[in-house]
Order: sequence, then C-alpha cells, then structure tokens
Amino acid sequence: MKLKKQVTVCGAAIFCVAVFSLYLMLDRVQHDPARHQSGGNFPRSQISVLQNRIEQLEQLLEENHEIISHIKDSVLELTAHAEGQPALPHHTSNGSWVLPPESRPSFLSVSPQDCQFALGSKGQSPDLQMLAVYSLLPFDNQDGGVWKQGFDITYEPNEWDAEPLQVFVVPHSHNDPGWIKTFDKYYYDQTQHILNSMVLKMQEDPRRRFIWSEISFFSKWWDNISAQKRAVVRRLVGNGQLEMVTGGWVMPDEANSHYFAMIDQLIEGHQWLEKNIDTDSSTDIFCHMMPFYSYDIPHTCGPDPKICCQFDFKRLPGGRINCPWKVPPRAITEANVAERAQLLLDQYRKKSKLYRSKVLLVPLGDDFRYDKPQEWDAQFLNYQRIFDFLNSQPNLHVQAQFGTLSDYFDALYKKVGIVPGMKPPGFPVLSGDFFSYADREDHYWTGYYTSRPFYKSLDRVLEAHLRGAEILFSLALAHARRAGADGTYPLSDYALLSNARRNLALFQHHDAITGTAKEAVAVDYGVRLLHSLTNLKHIIINAAHYLVLGDKDTYRHDPAAPFLSMDDTRPSQDSLPERTVVKVDVSPRFLVVFNPLEQERLSVVRVLVNSPHVRVLSEEGQPLPAQLSAHWGSDTDTVPDIYQVSVLARLPALGLRVLQLHKSFEGHAALQSSVRLYLPGLNLPMRRQEPVPVHVLPAGAEDVCLENQHLRACFSGRSGTPQSIRRAGEEREQRVSSEFLVYGTRASKDKSGAYLFLPDGEAKPYAPNDLPVVRVTEGPLFSEVASYYQHVQTVVRLYNVPGVEGLSLDVSCLVDIRDQINMELALRFSTDIDSEDTFFTDLNGFQIQPRRYQRKLPLQANFYPMPTMAYIQDRQSRLTLHTAQALGVSSLGSGQLEVILDRRLIQDDNRGLGQGLKDNKRTCNRFRILLERRTAASQSSSFFSTLASMFNALGFPSARTGSPEAQDGRPISFPSLLSHITSMHLNAEALVMPVAQEKPAPPPLRSFTPLSTTLPCDFHILNLRMLQAEQVESLPSAEAALILHRKGFDCSLEAKNLGFNCTTSQGKLALGSLFQGLEVGSLQPTSLTLMYPLGTASNSTNIHLDPMEIATFRIRLG
Repeated sequence: MKLKKQVTVCGAAIFCVAVFSLYLMLDRVQHDPARHQSGGNFPRSQISVLQNRIEQLEQLLEENHEIISHIKDSVLELTAHAEGQPALPHHTSNGSWVLPPESRPSFLSVSPQDCQFALGSKGQSPDLQMLAVYSLLPFDNQDGGVWKQGFDITYEPNEWDAEPLQVFVVPHSHNDPGWIKTFDKYYYDQTQHILNSMVLKMQEDPRRRFIWSEISFFSKWWDNISAQKRAVVRRLVGNGQLEMVTGGWVMPDEANSHYFAMIDQLIEGHQWLEKNIDTDSSTDIFCHMMPFYSYDIPHTCGPDPKICCQFDFKRLPGGRINCPWKVPPRAITEANVAERAQLLLDQYRKKSKLYRSKVLLVPLGDDFRYDKPQEWDAQFLNYQRIFDFLNSQPNLHVQAQFGTLSDYFDALYKKVGIVPGMKPPGFPVLSGDFFSYADREDHYWTGYYTSRPFYKSLDRVLEAHLRGAEILFSLALAHARRAGADGTYPLSDYALLSNARRNLALFQHHDAITGTAKEAVAVDYGVRLLHSLTNLKHIIINAAHYLVLGDKDTYRHDPAAPFLSMDDTRPSQDSLPERTVVKVDVSPRFLVVFNPLEQERLSVVRVLVNSPHVRVLSEEGQPLPAQLSAHWGSDTDTVPDIYQVSVLARLPALGLRVLQLHKSFEGHAALQSSVRLYLPGLNLPMRRQEPVPVHVLPAGAEDVCLENQHLRACFSGRSGTPQSIRRAGEEREQRVSSEFLVYGTRASKDKSGAYLFLPDGEAKPYAPNDLPVVRVTEGPLFSEVASYYQHVQTVVRLYNVPGVEGLSLDVSCLVDIRDQINMELALRFSTDIDSEDTFFTDLNGFQIQPRRYQRKLPLQANFYPMPTMAYIQDRQSRLTLHTAQALGVSSLGSGQLEVILDRRLIQDDNRGLGQGLKDNKRTCNRFRILLERRTAASQSSSFFSTLASMFNALGFPSARTGSPEAQDGRPISFPSLLSHITSMHLNAEALVMPVAQEKPAPPPLRSFTPLSTTLPCDFHILNLRMLQAEQVESLPSAEAALILHRKGFDCSLEAKNLGFNCTTSQGKLALGSLFQGLEVGSLQPTSLTLMYPLGTASNSTNIHLDPMEIATFRIRLG
C-alpha cells in the first residue's frame, strides 16, 4: 500500500513536470530568433496560429491553477495518510464537523470529442419542431363544423382519376389490462371470448384481417387453449390475417413510465412471441397520425362522426349501444349498398385529403370490441358488401379492403417507390412531442401526471429492485456455473424473476401507472407490485449470499432460513416500508451492502440498530466513519431503543461490500448527532433519549444554515423551508426558496379528476392550522432540517461527504391529504435564475425536452410529465429537480419550478372512470436539488480534458464549440454527467442486508467486486437479463441480454469532486475483460429486444456506442 501511494505521488509530480516542460518548449519555439530568421518549418501564418495557441495555453494554465493546487493537496494527503488507520471525522474549534479529505483523490477526464454531441453538431435537422409549432398555433378553439376541432374539408370528384384511393380498414380491439375491471376479470369476462371468436371467424374468409397488441392477455389465453387452436393461430399469423402490432406486454403510458420499464415490457412481449409464435418481425419509425377526436369508429372513417357512427354495425338497432347523433346504422343490402357506399366513400375521400398519399388507414374498433360472435358477423359481413360494391365500380377510383398495419405501410412504401424501412421522400422529420393533451376545450389531461403518487413511487422501487435482481442473479449464476455449482444454486428464482418482469410490465399500462383505474383495480396492481418486490428481495438475498461467501462450497440454499435479512418490509400493498432493526452484540453482526450502479459509489449507508453503543468496521476490521442519530416516530418523539447509525462506505460498482457492526463502549464508536428542536409552543409533549442530545428551543426567527465542503444551504428558522444555496468558492448566495401551495377545482360543471387538471385559478399559499415543528440535526456525515406541517413533513438533508452525494440537497416530502376535499398540494421552488419562460423536462428518463410557458394557454396546459428530472437555467446557473417518482411539473414564472405532490378529488371528470381520487395514501416523495455553475462548453471543467483539447488543436483544428448561450432556444438539451449520476444515486439506492444469524458466527465473507475495469462514466448498464431456456419456461438459459446505454451529456456544466474516477472513451468499451473472474464466451449484437441479430457474430468483444444509443447484446458469461 505504501509503495502504491509513493508511485501515485511520483506520477503526479512527473505529470506536472511534463506539462511545464511542454510549456517551456513551446515558449522557446516562439521566441527562438534562429527559427524566425530561417523560416524553416514555420511560415508566418503558422507562427501566428502557434502564438495564439500558446497564449491560450498560458490563459488555461492560469485559469486551472486551482486544479494544480488540488493535485498538490492530493499528493500531500496521500503522503499524510500513507500510514495508519483511515482518518475519522472530528470537531473543529468552532463546533462544526470536518470530514478528513479522501485518501483516494478522484479525477474527471472527458474526451473533447465526447463534448461535441450535446452541441448538436450531428444528426438530422428536423423539418418540424413542435416547440416552434406551439408558438405558431393560435389555440383559439374555433368550431370547425362537423369536425368540431378541425375545419371543413372539400375535394374535387376527379382527384383520384389518375391515382385511385387505396383504403385499408383495420379491425382491432383495444383491451385494457386493468381499468374498470381488474386484469383477470377483463380476461374472463371479455378478452378470452374476443380471441376465441377471432380464431373461428378469421377462418371463414381469407380476406378478413385483425390486429392485436397486448401480449399480457394473449399469453394468458395461449396458456388455456389447445394445441390445435395454437396451430390455427400460427397459421393466421403466417398468412398475414392476424398481426401482432408493437407486441409489448402492454400498451404503456407515454408520460409516467421510465424507459427501463418500457423497454423491459417490450422485451417481455417480444421474447414471448419469439418462443411461442415464431414469426418474422420488423420495426419502423414511419408514423401515421390519427387526426380526429378519438380512436373509436365514429371518429376514424372521416371528419363527420354522425356519418361514421352509421358504419359501426355493433350499433344496429336492437343492440345495447346506439349512436349519440340519433341516426342509427343500417344493415347493408343490395337495395341500399350503392347509397351507403357513396356516403362512406365521401368520408374516406375527405380524410385522405389530410395525408400526403392516396393510401388511407381506417381503424375499425374500440375498447373490448368483438367480444361476441354477432359483432364479428355484423362488422365483417356488412363491410365486405361495401368493399365488394366499391371495388366493382371503376368510375369511383377506389380499392377498399380489410388490412393490417403492415398491409397499409407496405402499400404506402410501394406507392412512393422505396424499400420498406427507408425514409420516404416528401415526408417530414418531426422533433419534439405532443404534451400536453386536451381532448376538448381547456380540458387538459395533465392531472394524471401525479394521480396516485404512492403507486408511481412503488413502481420505481420495484423497477430498481428488478434491475438489481437481474444483474446479481446473472452474475451469481455465471459464477456458480463456472465453478460447477449450479446444481446447488436456486434456479427456481428465475420463475420469480420472470413473474416480477411481468408484474412491472403490467403496471406500465396506460391506466395503471397513470393512477386512472378504479380503486379495486389499483389495489390489485398494488398487491402484484408488492408480491414481486418481496420476491425480488429474496432473489437479491440468494445471489448476494452466494457471491460474498469466501468458500463457495459452503453455500446452502434454505428458503425457510435465508442467510440474509431484507433491508425493509411492507406489511401491505399500501404501506410505507418499515426498516429492519439490527440487534448488535459484542460479537460482530455482518452487513452486506449492494451497490446497483455500474460506477463505484461513496455513500452514506443507514442502518437501524437497537443500541447507541455501536461501531462500524470494514471487512478487514478497520473503523469506518459513522454517525449515530435518534430514530424519530413523530415530530417530537423518538422511538425508544432504536437508533440510526449512518456509515460512510465506498461500494464497488455493481458489487457487494461486507461491513461489521459491533457493540462497543470504547473508542471508535459512532459519533453522535446533535439535535435542536424548534417548537411553536413549549407545552408540546416530547420524549427525550439521552444518547442523542436534544435541545428544545422556541420557534426561531433566524435562518438555520447547514454546510459541507461543497455547499452552504440556509433555511427559514420559522418554517424550515430552504431559502438559499451557496456553492463553495462563490461569494454570492443563490436564492433557492420553497413553499407549499394548494390548488382547488373550478366551481363549474367540469371539475378536476383522475385525468384532468381543472384548477380554480392560480395556486394559493398552503395555510396550515399551526406553525410547524422544526428539527435541526447536525452530525459528521449528514445534517438535516425537518419540518412537520399538518399535511406534509419535509426533510432536507445535506451530506457532509466527498463525491456525488455531497453536491446536492436530498429532499423528502411525506404527504398525507386524506382529510381534504378537492385539494392538490404543490411544492414550488423560486430562484433568481433568469429562466424567463423556458424550462426543461425529461421524457421517460431517456432524454430532455425544452418547454416554454405558453401564456395563450390556460395554467393547466403548461404542466408536463416529470419521470426523473426538470431544470431551469440561465447563462450562469442551472437548477435541476431530480425525482424518484413520476409527477407533474411546470415553471409558471421566471426562476420557478413547481411540482404537484398529490391530488385528492371527490368527483369523476367524465372520462370513463366513474370515480374520483379518494383512496390517497401516506406517500413519500423523494427529490434531489442540484445547483450547477454553467461555464463555456469549450472550456471543460477538467484540466486534463482541456489540456488534451489544446494538444489536439495544435495538430488538428477542432470543430467549433459553443458557449452556454449556444444551447439557449435550441430544441435539444442534455443533463451534465453529474446530473445523470445524481439521478441514478436517487433512483438506485444501496441495499443493506444484515446477515440473519446472530450466533454462531457466519462463515467467512468477502466483498464482491464484479467489474475488473471502470466503466466509462457515460455508459449505463441498463440491464443484464438472463434469457429463458428453450424448452422449460421457468428456467434460465446459458445466455443473457446485456443492454447498454451511452448517455448524452452537457460539458458546459462543472463536474468537479464526483468522488470516483470518471473517464469517457468516445464510446469504446472492451467487454471481454469487463467482468472479473468471468469470460465472455460469445457476444452477438442484436435488435433492441433480441428479435434478430445485427450483423454476424465475431470473436471481437470490443464495442462502440454513439451518444444516446441503446444497444443490446446476446452474451454468454462463464
């Protein structure tokens, strides 16, 4: 160890000498008169360029003197800590805590080429940018006539003489996997009958077509049908009569779902299709837009719903449903077919005028349609009579038929004369999205971005556990197979893993994660999520047990007595987690801590213990920095005999760290926190606990400030809410204040509900009955300010640690509005950032979309989904609000960010649910507030990458880089590397698993470090997912899907003090040497969902990803 540190010291010194030697050499070149006189190799123009370069180098060296001093300080620290135990926190003379500098200084090295992507130098420029479109549209809500939200459409009768109209009518049935009924009840009541009838009715006429989407339902039906019926289905798919469209487990919500879960449900559906239907697949991004009000039959044949409804033959007189426009359908006969066909053709022609080709798509279906044989007959027989008539009349210049999506797009590609999949000429490229939606008037569907936030939060907890379980299971199984021990490893965990994938996938449905299902259905989803969460914890425990054993031969799987305990439990599907309490004794209790991130992590790990006399040791027995705090049961009461110990631990990437807890009355015990409790009334009851001192004070008028080496955050002493943040090295405080606000709902007929946000005007300040109790805790590893209001409890924590966790504020809001009527609780952050009317929100955690506050639209139209983050910025600063659950967000004024925390609404909003939102739970919303300084994009905050850029420029002129202003107003934006990593820290917490047995001592344990090299810090391992065995569905195969995502990031924000070594590699990664102790037996690039290979398999395990690319590889580890 001593030698290693000496080498590091020498290396740093040599580096500094080399830099200044180069500088002196360049300086001599510039001022050597002999060179000037001889002319030699340097023409005068090049001398001028070189002189400019030298001046830039001088300027950069001067600007980076701080970083040079940091290198020097790091060298001194390494020398100082070369001997002895790791230094522990200590008090200074002024009473504040100081954490000694890390003995392992980290560095950031970003390749200059990796900074170019965020500047928009690559990629195709769109023809249409939706942000610009919104600026142009008047949103005046004029009455368009029969097409209420459009306009009158006219045409000339001879327009199709030269090129006939091609019409594809596409029968479909939209089956919600839960909404008014549960998934199972829908299946038994309706879906199974739809699919059973489909098999029979499609065989009656080869011209019939049908499309299906939801594999969750289809797989359940498949499990209950005969081999003979399965063969018929395969034949129908093979001859093109039945088509699987998208083929995901569900049709996911596009606002609240995270891209991990969206991809996972797509893989689950596609892998099921590959194993069971075994058909060809294709993917295309060529899009068709549905122009009218709805996807139902009255709004799909053309602009006039009164006419289109007459061609929904389920509504024939005598049925259970009819046409609201009072004109019923008529069965098609020889006597009326000419008149009826002409009426329908008029609608087809008008609709076709909205498109760039004479190929027309007409959906024919609705929710749970075709559930009775009579409807199949009514729709298919009557439409076929119309088609036969139209096709028999050459003068009409139309060809009409039943079709699938493939039929439609193939005909369209053929019409424009290009190969399917290529960009068709004359069709625009569009950038942006269509949020936020209104289906009529000012009825914006922005409420569901927050509806039922408890389950939105549980969804993300399950997602993090699923990813962690997938990766650990894959690694444990690969190591067990390599050691020949797979016979003792619980392969049955794969069935639990598969079930968890499907339950998470089911919840991505657009009436599940949205919070827009009936109360009983929400409970059904919750039970499924909790069941899978519990199973995933068992899978993680089993894998961790195997991987940390020093002697793998001692591994025994005992389901009745797991080797490790869970970190927390949930008594019911609507409960918040209850953390496990570890009983400490003089003999050590061991903890296994799992880091699900692919980067090494310096984290504060929190554990509940039953004694204040505790010390924490590393695996090798060295004391670790730890902080003892009270465990609070309420605003003023501590929980007796339970304490929280927080330990600073460095966790290996995707690895497991072994820690020890000892009961100790001697030195190196956890250092106590101090607590100041500000009470609005001194007569409030309070239970004191001696080991953690509590000072009770009257409500304070002065601000309270918390500080670490990176930040100083100040709070209102009276309300406990943040007021300002000051970054280290800056004199000016940045105003970052927060307040709670309340929205009501309007008094008119239409009110807010599960889908709609229809507020009664601007938000009003939240006015609780009493002033809050404010509790300030200070300690060596973290300090926090907690404030207890009537309906919300907030804790804002500042970690006093180096690295990512100390660079932002950790915020949690425990919300309980169950006693309110028509209340929406919002949290607004106000800053002095000059953001004007622009803010940024993420789309599904994958990319960032610029937004603009549109004053011509109502308040509710300016809210957007926020699955993972939103930010505001000006030329100097960026403030990012990171979230651990999807919620609705807006910026209603310059320098503001506002998030809706929960909604309690008594009435239905007339969108089909038939209920309000009255089943609110106590919900904990978690955030991180990150304040970053913006710098010139061409001047990376890293000295190393800046210097590399300079050297590169001496030989090769670099591409133009822009300043921060270059991105203002652009239709692209990216988080910084620090922001990406902060989001992952928030959404993938370290899991703490105590060794269950107290006595006797467990077998020897060893920390597990799976990666042999550090992953580039713009790479994310989205998943490492074991694939299903060919013959047995419940067992894993020898192959896994490795899914990698290379993130796009903005270099114009500082990224210092990350706490780990962060490098980028221009998208290159050597997978062959990535996994320690495992070999990559095979590596096959595939499509995203593994449906087909991309290129041929090669022996090379070196890969390359472009920024923002997600790539899937079929991999064999062993």
